[in-house]
Amino acid sequence: MVALTAPGQTAAVSMFIDPVIADLGISRSAVSTAYLVGTLTGALAMPLVGRTLDRFGARRVVVVIGLVFGGTLCALSAVSSVVGLTAGFVAIRMAGQGALGLAATTVVALWFDRRRGTALGLVSAIGASAISLTPVLLEVLVSDWGWRRAWLAEGVVVLAVVLPVAWFALRDRPADLGQQPDGATLHDDEPPAPQWGVPRGMALRTPFFWVVTAGVAARGLLSTAINFHQISLLTARGLTATAAAANFLPQTAATLVATLATGFLVDRMRSQPLVALCMAALLGALVLGTWVTPGLSAVLFGLLLGAAGGGMRTLEAATFPRYFGTRHLGGIRGVVVSVSVGSTAFGPVLFATLHDLTGSYTPALLLAAPVPLAIAVAALLIRPPTIDAADEPVVANADARPAD
Repeated sequence: MVALTAPGQTAAVSMFIDPVIADLGISRSAVSTAYLVGTLTGALAMPLVGRTLDRFGARRVVVVIGLVFGGTLCALSAVSSVVGLTAGFVAIRMAGQGALGLAATTVVALWFDRRRGTALGLVSAIGASAISLTPVLLEVLVSDWGWRRAWLAEGVVVLAVVLPVAWFALRDRPADLGQQPDGATLHDDEPPAPQWGVPRGMALRTPFFWVVTAGVAARGLLSTAINFHQISLLTARGLTATAAAANFLPQTAATLVATLATGFLVDRMRSQPLVALCMAALLGALVLGTWVTPGLSAVLFGLLLGAAGGGMRTLEAATFPRYFGTRHLGGIRGVVVSVSVGSTAFGPVLFATLHDLTGSYTPALLLAAPVPLAIAVAALLIRPPTIDAADEPVVANADARPAD
């Protein structure tokens, strides 16, 4: 499921932009605006998707998501105007980049407890690997088949894989199969363990929620901004266009390692230092971007940027069920995904504006640097909540669980 969010991700959509502009005769700014509208609208829908997951369960919701996502990709193959393109972007950003990934990682969080971080790390690493390879495949498909057939092929694959997997292989919670999280089997006379967790509104009133969400938003905003302008940024620092494009390789490698490592560590330690480490990596990438040169510094730049993204994604998915429970997990994470998706819409525009005003990316990088620094400090100072018997958050032992 995570791998099949690829057609809704920016890296995959970017393969279609130039041929769409050429064939439909619309401007690049119009396409960019359509994509911005699609991303923001999709972000606004995520809290509703999260609450729907809590109410109806992942199995039925993912079937609907798959129908909307796959059907829209097929419909995009027949698009003829910027209006249709905008509607298509809204649907694939909402269903693909946002809802499908949210549902998939939430299901994993519901099925695991002690090894939740490790499980999410594996899922995210495999998904990220597939997503990173998608642009390579799409480049060939768009060149050989044309962009219309390529979009149609993506839609058919999504429908052919997501729908049967969701309906036949997915179950909402372990209790549906007489199990406990982590695969423990219930005896006939043993009732399922009660779910615990606080309502979304209560979680949103805790400072720790906003520290983690700010980290997710900063990663989305700044990593997307850098990736969107990566060729321009690195060639201005002396790298060739080929070397600038190849910098995605260390980023991908670091993302995979950081995803697995964070999943392993979050099962064994508190989340605050891990948030701080992710923000430190992002801060290092921003500062290094102001003086990066060809060679080792460019590789280090890619490693830091990839590590920040991979670590933060896994950390968020594993942290909130740990501290807020799973009863309302979809609604809580829906807010986070909404902020994350929305933040990716603004980063490229902000960096482009500052570059146009100053002729350099250095001011944008330096102005952004205090953001991850502030989040890292806040993560170390603000303790996670725990839940008492009345399901009210208090600052205490973060690893405690509510009394029965």
